[in-house]
Amino acid sequence: MQLAMIQDKIVLIEALEPVYLDRGIFFGDGVYEVVRSYNGRIFALAEHLQRFSRSLNAIQITGIDIDLIRGRVRRAFDSAGIANAKIYFHITRGSGLRNHVGDAGLKPNFFLTVTELPDTTQEKTKGIAVSTHPDWRWKRCDIKSLNLLANVLARQDAARKGCAEAIFVDETGFITEGSASALFAIFGQKLQTAPLTANILPSITRKFVLAAGKNIGLEAVEKSLTPEQASSADELFIAVTTKDIVPVVRFDNKVISDGTPGRYTKLLIQEFQKFVI
Repeated sequence: MQLAMIQDKIVLIEALEPVYLDRGIFFGDGVYEVVRSYNGRIFALAEHLQRFSRSLNAIQITGIDIDLIRGRVRRAFDSAGIANAKIYFHITRGSGLRNHVGDAGLKPNFFLTVTELPDTTQEKTKGIAVSTHPDWRWKRCDIKSLNLLANVLARQDAARKGCAEAIFVDETGFITEGSASALFAIFGQKLQTAPLTANILPSITRKFVLAAGKNIGLEAVEKSLTPEQASSADELFIAVTTKDIVPVVRFDNKVISDGTPGRYTKLLIQEFQKFVI
């Protein structure tokens, strides 16, 4: 007799809801995306779905109709009626008894939520503090997988330090990215961020930030930073889907410049808004 226990209740394995046997729970065997809306319009959905498709292909989850996913996203968003929404969705390889290889013919599971985004005006106006953390993640961070334990631990560490984000530093001493964001530094009129490699997520917001930087006359430099270099930058900021651009005014307890959002960061925030109108 094969059994399962949920809290204090014992049930037969065959009576379990498939969600309890999801490979996303057992192995993090799936990929996800997060998109947002501005004033009732979903932003950069095509770019996010392209990345979602690449992630699915990278972990060999096949047979997914991206047009069907697009339709589900739009239908859920329209049903929610939230003007400024965060839309999270993931696909896992399917449900079955715990087995690393998995049974043939697994049917992928889809899940989605639509929630209201918090107001980030204060963060944009005053800036945030960040702290560094060792990059303990796996070596394919270009895949937006459900394996986020290292990110969770880093963010919890940052929160204990009174910081809003954790910035990962790899074993060679270079910054990769934030636990849920891309990090940018400004030196003079140069906009610097880490180049896209296998240990960097190809951030959609990053792409638009680089375009915004070009529009205001900043030279893009895709080169890794050390924490020491970042802390001596004229300006720092993070870029993330749910908040777009957020100034960083304190890095590992060191005040950046005069401790207020910098001139170019403010210009970038304004320029970014032109993409979402």
